[in-house]
Amino acid sequence: MNKVKVTLVRGIAGKSKNQVANLQGLGFRKSQRSVILEDTPSIRGMIDKVSHLVKVEEV
Repeated sequence: MNKVKVTLVRGIAGKSKNQVANLQGLGFRKSQRSVILEDTPSIRGMIDKVSHLVKVEEV
């Protein structure tokens, strides 16, 4: 499968519980960190929920 590199560009302080849960589910703990994930529909859905907080690149 394809992979995507997701970088958290905004902090999680002050965000809703659902957004924080999505970011933690994607593997983020701190701002300005990157994770490489499989490009699956469930991961894409989680990314779409927090698209204003992350930057996505194809690997």
